[in-house]
Amino acid sequence: MHINNPIDTSWHADPEARFYEGEYWIYATRSLPFKEQHNLDAYHSVDGKEWIKEESIIDMTDFPFVWQAVWAPTIIDKDGKYYLIFAVNDIHANEEPGGLLIVVADSPKGPFKRFTKADELVGDIINGAQPIDAHLFKDDDGTIYLYYGGWGHCNVGIMNETMDGLVPFADGDLVKEITPPEYVEGPCMFKKDGKYYFQWSVGGWTTSTYGVCYAISDNPFGPFDKYEKILETDMNVAKGPGHHGYLIEGDDYYIVYHRRPLSETDGNSRQLSIDRMYFDGEKIRKIQMT
Repeated sequence: MHINNPIDTSWHADPEARFYEGEYWIYATRSLPFKEQHNLDAYHSVDGKEWIKEESIIDMTDFPFVWQAVWAPTIIDKDGKYYLIFAVNDIHANEEPGGLLIVVADSPKGPFKRFTKADELVGDIINGAQPIDAHLFKDDDGTIYLYYGGWGHCNVGIMNETMDGLVPFADGDLVKEITPPEYVEGPCMFKKDGKYYFQWSVGGWTTSTYGVCYAISDNPFGPFDKYEKILETDMNVAKGPGHHGYLIEGDDYYIVYHRRPLSETDGNSRQLSIDRMYFDGEKIRKIQMT
């Protein structure tokens, strides 16, 4: 992987990253005012040096009720298909149309289309969590977990086999709250050496307080109470880093995140970057932005 930050000079945020069909893929929010966010873009590269942008990867005509805040994508592959979840409309009440939507494509570059009869995968505010900032994690046994949530609350659910809904827990709940300390938004999960590494964003996304914390557990539901901060503003490089994904290349782990150039004050002036994650045993070292 060649690192050359930022990967593009355009304003993008909330990246999710994967390695599909011989290429690195990054799916991102167009970092604009909510009312101007009407679709998502993706970047792909064979080496991490030269990135190709794919614009408007979702067929939004499938969702006539969407009018703003198309943002924060996540993606997972299953049975030869690519399933992408994203948030829309920045809802503040259950009666408002929007929340987390899911689409599918035959290729990682789309076009992604609606395939389920339900308008929303998650359309309600459950456990105080605004339905935004989804992250899909596939465990070793093929189980696909959905982590999501804003407003300082994080929920987890398990995707069903057809990827159009959630599997109820034994008590009938579709999701469980797993909010770790200082959680604000942007959940992210990966597994290494049998341990579950849960990461999340803290602080305010428009300020220099934004950053990333992590905790380790023996299972995907936590608890995630023993935590450390690993990514934060560096006034020699950039400010407000967070809301990230990751790439794994052999034994090398990379964090893919957005950050704000030092000269910028607009909250939406965010760019995509990649840096290495280094480990001391199980512990993740503090990440040095480059």
